[in-house]
Amino acid sequence: MDARTQSEREHTQRAMEEAKTAARQAGEHIKSTANQLAETGRETARRLGDAWESAKNNIQEKAVTSARATDRAIRDHPYESIGIAFGIGVLLGVLINRK
Repeated sequence: MDARTQSEREHTQRAMEEAKTAARQAGEHIKSTANQLAETGRETARRLGDAWESAKNNIQEKAVTSARATDRAIRDHPYESIGIAFGIGVLLGVLINRK
């Protein structure tokens, strides 16, 4: 019985060592995967920030261009601009006051 008990202990110890090794490897794999995910997240955030800046700059350029074109059109046709603004105001007033 003593030999059998010794064999069982050795088998249990080997199983425990294998379990510890497997757990250590799993922990290292999880840590590696987490680092890769973090790096991927940082890269994605950087690309998103770059795309946001690019879109913001494009919108600002288009807004400035449109404002200049509108200003030029109003300066070239002041009376027509006043008439259009008056007509839109009347139309909005009618739409707001109707029941």
